[in-house]
Amino acid sequence: MAKTYILHNPHAGPGNQAPIDPERLAQGGEVELLCITKITNYAAFLQGMTNQDRIILAGGDGTLNRFVNDTEGLNIPAQVLYLPCGSGNDFAHDLGKECGCDPFPITRYISNLPQVTVKGKTYRFINGVGFGIDGYCCEVGDRQRQIPGKKVDYTAIAIQGLLFHYKPTSATVTVDGVARAYKKVWIAPTMFGRFYGGGMMPTPSQSRESDKLSAMVFHRSGKLKTLMIFPSLFKGQHIKHTKHVQILEGKEITVEFDRPVALQIDGETILNVTSYTACLAPVRQAVEV
Repeated sequence: MAKTYILHNPHAGPGNQAPIDPERLAQGGEVELLCITKITNYAAFLQGMTNQDRIILAGGDGTLNRFVNDTEGLNIPAQVLYLPCGSGNDFAHDLGKECGCDPFPITRYISNLPQVTVKGKTYRFINGVGFGIDGYCCEVGDRQRQIPGKKVDYTAIAIQGLLFHYKPTSATVTVDGVARAYKKVWIAPTMFGRFYGGGMMPTPSQSRESDKLSAMVFHRSGKLKTLMIFPSLFKGQHIKHTKHVQILEGKEITVEFDRPVALQIDGETILNVTSYTACLAPVRQAVEV
């Protein structure tokens, strides 16, 4: 009999999660609800599954990121579906889906994802890699999340960071071997999808179907000018400010800052980073389990 495995993260978007109804999601078959953080051996977990079984990932972008990295190199025999119900649902937004919608198949979207190398370790990513004040916002948000009852307001964190706490950097951005130097860089993300950071659209023309990644460099602007332009990131209209915003496209993108800052990969934070390299991963044969 076909079985449905619901993998959820109870810490994804506390207070924002749509309710998970295992019986409804099982569609009449056998169902098992599992905490994704408790699965330590995916080869063993996937063993014996068939294409009649289903895995439903219930959570946000961080839950997706965890699953695609923990299953890297493994063949996933079951159908994989996604139920967006986290605090960050940029992947779903990019596909025209909303938080709490019915689970939808995502196998095609999680195959041969791009990868990013940070501090000697390589990760796959679903949406994008943020470097600069976006990483700073994730860093501060992670600290605030540890305070009982504290609601994390990323917009407020960004505004306070722009005005008082975050200092821009100098950066070198190398795209397919061509290096460009920038001064006073506020953010320099590389994107596979269009959205990250709760709805920001740094590279509006980027497509998951493309054979390229897109980097956006926001530079050479003072605090007030940056604060004026920043809200337009949510509609992709920041690209009109060509003096301060540049979009670069390529298969391999390296960003180097002149001091360590926080970086985020699909909302997951890595501290004290000076550079990253993102690239389209070669197509690989998955290992049978």
